[in-house]
Amino acid sequence: MRKVKILVSGRVQGVYFRLFTQNKAKHFSIKGSAKNLPDGRVEIIAEAESIAIEKFIKWCHKGPITARVDHVEIIELQHDEALTSFEIK
Repeated sequence: MRKVKILVSGRVQGVYFRLFTQNKAKHFSIKGSAKNLPDGRVEIIAEAESIAIEKFIKWCHKGPITARVDHVEIIELQHDEALTSFEIK
């Protein structure tokens, strides 16, 4: 299992980015969350098998058609306790 924090910059708030992210996470069987940050970025916590995480990160670089992704930062996290769902916060 792999757990990462994904910080997505660009036009990613107010364009249903978190909802599309939740749908894509379910598609890849990823657990975690997505939330808007005060600085305009979206923070995603994602936990799954490494192959699924890589596919999900690749999608995050494009995002939904309504968004414009300028930058994606990946931070590896410790896999401490297993997450049970993917939530929008």
